[in-house]
This record gives sequence, C-alpha cells and structure tokens, in this order.
Amino acid sequence: MSHDHSNAGDPLDGIAETLNRMMSAATGQMTGGLSPVTLIQSMSDWALHLATAPGRQMQLGARAAHNALRLGSYIASSANADREPAIQPLPQDHRFGDPAWKEPPFDLISQGFLLTQQWWHAATTGIGGVSRHHEAVVSFVARQLLDMLAPSNFIATNPVLQQRIAETDGRCLIEGTQLFVEDLLRLAQGQPEAGVEAYQAGKEVAVTPGKVVFRNELIELIQYSPTTEKVRAEPILIVPAWIMKYYILDLSPRDSLVRWLVDQGYTVFMISWHNPDAADRNLDMEDYRLKGPMAALDAVTAITGAQKVHCAGYCLGGTLLSIAAATMARDGDDRIASLTLLASQTDFTEPGEIGLFIDDSQLNLLDGIMWNSGYLGTARMGGAFQMLRSNDLIWSRILTTYLMGERPLVTDLVAWNADGTRMPYAMHSQYLRQLFLENDLAGGHYRVGAHTISLSALRAPMFVVGTEHDHIAPWRSVYKIHMLTGAQITFALASSGHNTGIVSEPGHPRRRYRIATRPEDGAALDVEEWADSAQPRDGSWWLAWKDWLDGHSGEPVDPPPMGAPDRGYAPIENAPGRYVMER
Repeated sequence: MSHDHSNAGDPLDGIAETLNRMMSAATGQMTGGLSPVTLIQSMSDWALHLATAPGRQMQLGARAAHNALRLGSYIASSANADREPAIQPLPQDHRFGDPAWKEPPFDLISQGFLLTQQWWHAATTGIGGVSRHHEAVVSFVARQLLDMLAPSNFIATNPVLQQRIAETDGRCLIEGTQLFVEDLLRLAQGQPEAGVEAYQAGKEVAVTPGKVVFRNELIELIQYSPTTEKVRAEPILIVPAWIMKYYILDLSPRDSLVRWLVDQGYTVFMISWHNPDAADRNLDMEDYRLKGPMAALDAVTAITGAQKVHCAGYCLGGTLLSIAAATMARDGDDRIASLTLLASQTDFTEPGEIGLFIDDSQLNLLDGIMWNSGYLGTARMGGAFQMLRSNDLIWSRILTTYLMGERPLVTDLVAWNADGTRMPYAMHSQYLRQLFLENDLAGGHYRVGAHTISLSALRAPMFVVGTEHDHIAPWRSVYKIHMLTGAQITFALASSGHNTGIVSEPGHPRRRYRIATRPEDGAALDVEEWADSAQPRDGSWWLAWKDWLDGHSGEPVDPPPMGAPDRGYAPIENAPGRYVMER
C-alpha cells in the first residue's frame, strides 16, 4: 500500500530557510545592505546592451571627441579673461563655486571632471533594452564613484583646501585628524554625533507645552495646551513618520509647526511612536494602523467630544493615514473632517532614488538582515539616504571636517536627523514589498482585514504638499493622489526638500510655493500642466493651509480639557513623554 506524502512538509524546509536567512544577513553585513546580485544584474544588463548597440557606441565616441574639443577650446582661450567655461556645473553642485577654481590649473581640472561626469551620465542612460531599474542602479554607481574621485576631495587638486592649509600652517589637518578620531570613538561607543547634545527633546526642541494623554505599546498621544481663549471645534491629529522621531514638526519654538497651529486656535494632538527593538519584530502594518492612528482617533474624539477631526500625516505617516482613512471610508466611519498629506506617497510607481534599494533581490537581503536582528537599524537607513546625496552629505562633510578642520554647524534640524528610530521586521518587510515593490495600495489590491481597500472611497477634502527637491517622496509621485480619488484636492508645491520644505515657518527667507485646487470629481491635470498653471506665491505654505483649515472648520468653542480621566484618558505625564527619549 503506497502513501502520498507530496503535501507533507519537508523536514529540511526549516533548516533551509534558516540557512538562507543567515546567508542573506551575512551578505548584508559585508555589503552595507546593498545586494551584490542587483549590482551584477544591473551592470550586466547595461554592459551587454551597450556592447550590442554600435550606434550608441558611435554617439558616445562622438560625444567624447566633442568634449575634448570643448576643453581644448577652453585651454586655447586662456588669455581671454572673459572666456566662457566649457561646461557649467549642475545647479545643486557647489563644489567648484569658489573663485580659486577659476585659476589655472584648477579650472582645467574642474572643467575636465565636469565633462567626464557629463559623459558618464550619457553612457549609463538611454541605452535601448536596459530596464529602467537597472539603468538607475548603474547611473547611481557611476555617480558614487565620480563623487568619490572628485578633485575637490584631494589636497593636490583642491585650491581652496590648499589655501586653508597655508593659512593655518597645516593646523587644519591636525585639527581634522582630531575630529576624525573623536567621531570614530563616538561611533564605536554608540554615541550621537558631536553637537547634537545641544538640542535635547524636552529642553531645546519638542518643548511645546502639553500632556501625554494616552499610551499603548506602540504610541504615546500628546495633547498640546491651548494658547487662545477659543479653539476651532475640530481638533487636529498629526501622524508623523515612525522612521524618525515626531519632533520634526515640533522643533525649536521659532520653527515648530505644532506651536504655530496651537497659536492659530487649534487643539493639536501628536502621535509619538515607540522606538521598536527585537521584541517588536512581529509588529506589522495592521498593528501600526490599529494601535497608531485608529487608537489615537478614538482618544481624540473621546477627549474633545468632537464629531469630526482634521487628520494630517507626514511622509510614512501620511501613507499609513491614507490606508486608515480608506479603511474608515470602506467601513462607514466618517470621523475625518479633512485629510492633509505632507510629502507622502500613495502611488509608488515613481518612488524616486530610494527605489534604487528596492527590488526582489534587495528585499530578500533586507529580510535576512531584519530576520537576524528583528529590526532594521538606524545606521543602515541613514546610510542609504546619505548615499542618495553623497556629494552633499558624505564627501563635502569629510572635506570640511577632516581636511579643513571645521566642524559644521549643528542646527535643530540636523540634530533631529541624527535621532533615528528602528523599523520592526514584519512591518518594514510588508511596507517595502506590498507598497513600494508591488504598489498594492494604488492598484486596489491592499487588504485590511478580509477585504481590500480603495483610495477612491476617500471623499473628505484633502490638502496635499509636495516639495520641489524631495529625493525621498518626489513631488510628482506625491501628486499621483489626484489620479486615485475624486475628493477635492488642494495641492501645494513648496520650495526646498523633504524636511526643509515642510518645516517652512512664516518669515523664513526665500520660501515660496505654488498652489491650485482640483474640485471634487474634477479632472486631474497632467503633472507638468499643473506646474505651469498653479498660482505662485512667496512665503510659507503654512499660511495657505491655515486658511484652508479655517474654511473646513466650525465656529470657535471653548478649549477641551487636557485629557478625559472619566473616559480612560487621564494625563500621564508632561510632553514630550517617554517614547521620544528611547534610544
């Protein structure tokens, strides 16, 4: 008599899975979290297609010859003081801005480098047959190598550095070495960056008065004390990203969005996320939804008695808030008065350069790292973001600190940026795979409970903010919310980047934004058409948001009590609470 064991579990399955995970974790540790398989696939895809594209090779050869002629013409016109450079650096490239770079031979060195950089960009892009992802990876690798080899990084080819050495009689190199040793010791001892101790939560930042009125294993909810005799009937609940501490929105009093909102007559509540460790490895997106915005919304309505709440989410918090809002709409929960998304993506087809680190091979490697530790550490996430802007965040810092001997000024925003948090294994794996890689939310395949949710169910008015130079949530990606819902959307495009574009207090110099409203069920403009037609304004978008909130709020009422002990929401302790202090 035979027995069919085809459906029985193979006893080697568990061992094999463990070995695979261990190998992925070890590989990730050696490569800094980058998948060597992705790099090999990308380089092979590019090299093979370029090798079989004689026309493209001819074009690149012609471009190299043309660049050589441009540089030769520049050299030949050296006697002309008003000569035009052979090539201008990109607007965001400030490495060669000092007048010393215009003097020979450094002008030739910088011009030659910029022409080489331009050629390599052409060589790594526009090759027929190369996948978009592989092209982006190859171009990224080439840029990293060029940034590392830039003449600004070396004493022999940097006139500004040479002047600094001469002015200080070489002391700057000694001081830079001392700073390097100090930073190395701090890193080895797990200490924060030098200078960030000047901005401690609850002392210099995150100082807006308030109380922690609710706490569970994942969040603390802070209610801020009113500063006006009357407040708007609808409170504001803010859901920040949990990849960093919440106080990006409550920095120093001069640039705190929370303090500013309170002063405008709003009752403000803020979620402060727990910094997870290995014990929290199984927390997933559903845990974050239920124990995060949903638990907070229950507390806000119980404390204030409000029927409607303005909900705002920043970055990852906005994505989670969108999921929560779509679930509420599906289930008939209409407590959201309005929805504000700040630099938050809901469609991930164009996630920007962060997409370089997201494909099946890369996620398999990250899964192994997180499986081993139970979380993704702050150093690994911070390193990935730094690599996206290595010119500004790595090499220029090495030059300034360790060669010129000057410690860069630490601001409240810089200190916040060094105060990272961890990401639990289950949540981060699910987030990257279902949202970034498979784009389930925009595609209508994201499930909450037994059923899918759809952003098309959102009908509350929306205020959405993108930032012009955002490399984490590119504004064209943020804009895609127009294609996913028929709700009324006021879209504001702020100047600056992912963080500085949001922390844009009134009175800040050189701030500007564009803004336009798409009416409910109105047709959405193409993103470039929107950019051409949107009304430009000088100043802070905060003012436009305040006017918009006022227009969707009821008449002022007496401020609610701080907490509601009779409903289980007694004040626990003063803001900023306990979770923001977790390391």
